[in-house]
Amino acid sequence: MPKMKTTKAAAKRFKFTATGKLKHGVAGKRHRLISHNSKYIRSNRGTEVVAAVDTPRIVKKFLPYGDK
Repeated sequence: MPKMKTTKAAAKRFKFTATGKLKHGVAGKRHRLISHNSKYIRSNRGTEVVAAVDTPRIVKKFLPYGDK
């Protein structure tokens, strides 16, 4: 049985936390920020944890070996 390949696009976009959850960057921070208010920009700063419902699907399909 051949080895499964990690999807490199997913490996670059998702990282594991110390407790095993997935974190990702928040969308909507790259351009067109002048049309958003300050509260929107502040709340989307940093990273967020992926929803628990989506985590198994991402890990099983795109990150089979738990790339860090």
